[in-house]
Amino acid sequence: MHKTEEVAAFMQEKSLLLVTAESCTAGLIAATLADTKGAGQLLDCAFVVYSPQAKQRCLGVRPQTIERFNLTSEEVAREMALGALDNSRANLAIANTGVTDDTDKHTPAGTQCFAWAFAFTPDAPIHVFSETRRFDGQRNQIREASADYALLRVPYYYSKAVAS
Repeated sequence: MHKTEEVAAFMQEKSLLLVTAESCTAGLIAATLADTKGAGQLLDCAFVVYSPQAKQRCLGVRPQTIERFNLTSEEVAREMALGALDNSRANLAIANTGVTDDTDKHTPAGTQCFAWAFAFTPDAPIHVFSETRRFDGQRNQIREASADYALLRVPYYYSKAVAS
């Protein structure tokens, strides 16, 4: 069984419904999950928000967060994940923002910031986790590695959310 199929089976078992908020991966997280059998039961919707304006308009990312921490930051990824949850019926959000090349003088090429947010019940607190990773390779290799990584971390952060 392929690793993504294992994550899909895990999500099915735990009744997780995903919304993605993607910048650098441009929908690849959702598309990777959509390649698995039964994806229609696992994926609610996906936001592709490349520009700062789209992150603000579609997901409620605050301009102050972008100004203070930069677009490629865990803080922006966290706000993207929370905004995606607010705008969907999902109980799991994955957000990604990053750079694949050297166009950002503040951030090394291949830097990717992720956030995973779990909303188990409407009244319970939302559990949000984030991390930053660097991937090597060409642009699309970095994007694909980022999408795979985002999905493969779901079981790990799910267990942390349940334990807290």
